[in-house]
Amino acid sequence: SGLHARIHEEGGRVFLTDWDKRERNGDEIIGEMNRKMGEIPGAVVRVSMQNPLAGGGGGGNDVSIVLGGQDYPELAEIADRIVAKARENPNLIRPRMNYEPTNPRAIVDIDLERAAALGVSVQTVGRTLEATMGARRVNTITDRGREYYVYLQAERAERSDLSDLGDKFVRSDTTGALVPLSSVVTYKTVGETGERRRLDRLAAVSIAATLGPGYAMGDALDYLEGIARAEMGTHNVAIGYQGAAKQFKDSTGAIVFAFGFALLIVFLVLAAQFESFIHPLTIMMTVPLAVAGGVFGLFVFDNSFNIYSQIGLIILIALAAKNGILLVEFANQLRDEGRDVRTAILEASDLRLRPILMTSIATVIGAVPLMIADGAGAESRQTIGVVIVFGVTVATMLTLFVVPVFYDMLARFTRSPEAVAKDIERFEAEETASQQPAE
Repeated sequence: SGLHARIHEEGGRVFLTDWDKRERNGDEIIGEMNRKMGEIPGAVVRVSMQNPLAGGGGGGNDVSIVLGGQDYPELAEIADRIVAKARENPNLIRPRMNYEPTNPRAIVDIDLERAAALGVSVQTVGRTLEATMGARRVNTITDRGREYYVYLQAERAERSDLSDLGDKFVRSDTTGALVPLSSVVTYKTVGETGERRRLDRLAAVSIAATLGPGYAMGDALDYLEGIARAEMGTHNVAIGYQGAAKQFKDSTGAIVFAFGFALLIVFLVLAAQFESFIHPLTIMMTVPLAVAGGVFGLFVFDNSFNIYSQIGLIILIALAAKNGILLVEFANQLRDEGRDVRTAILEASDLRLRPILMTSIATVIGAVPLMIADGAGAESRQTIGVVIVFGVTVATMLTLFVVPVFYDMLARFTRSPEAVAKDIERFEAEETASQQPAE
């Protein structure tokens, strides 16, 4: 049993060979090791890959949710049903919970009526148990300039078994006689968990599982949350997250904020440049096209929607707006020369086609090495490359149709950027002509 506990509590680290010397990736190796370790009877062994974002130890491919409530047995009952449901999902390896009432726990009940008749107080019983079966600090001593605590505790041989309680005595407060402790208390042994965790001031029971090869963290969380809410029913239980699952939730929220903030910054910069809110709106119509292209690329290459793909989508905001800026800026210049809105945008689409294609093709070619990357960490580079290549390609193909349509619809509500300057010039010319004497 000592060897089992030692294996259960300790861990080891295995370093894989170089990427170019392996025929399988880390997820496939971890999946095979977990399957083989699960066949060892009586052993609790989990294999996980180190989290590349959080650093530290393993757990990078573990998913974990936390049930918070008021009563541990109630939470344990719900968690046990969730674990049983999670075992039906082949992509979740070794579902488990951290509440296992298998450790022995001694419960001592005091016979209050008998203790009162013998003159023994509850406080006396408690202090006796603390000083003999546990440890009680009673004083301090000073030795060579250092202060040490003095603890009162029974010898190990006298506190190693529950039967040792019968050998302890308490003093009566009324008669002063020694009363056997066993005459005023009863005790029993029950199973109890080794520790009772709490989260946000609530009793907490964690449910964890190792992700199977290719199974995304978001899909695993959605699955566990679904069965958790179904099993909780009307119970007053909250769902929390920890470890890699909490990092995933936090990073997802941060990426959404970053994407929205990037859109706002780009829109305000364009509004300042064009001195209008309509032209930036026309240009930003290319962003949904680029995002749709990036998501389509993820679908084609069977990639997940992870933090790397989200970073790629943020990059697309600037890359997609570039084409719209080229069209709108040139169309505005043509309007300054006196052309109407439709003529200006049609001529701009014709004359700016080559610059748009050249810049877009250069961007796509520059991102192709990311998409076909190989070696250590290639998954992250491939995901970003796929999003950029497909996003820029789709945006370029559709920008030449979408931007002119919206420009024709919205630009009629704006004036030419140089309209005020032309009005001033025309007014000055008229004033100069009116002041000249007639011949």
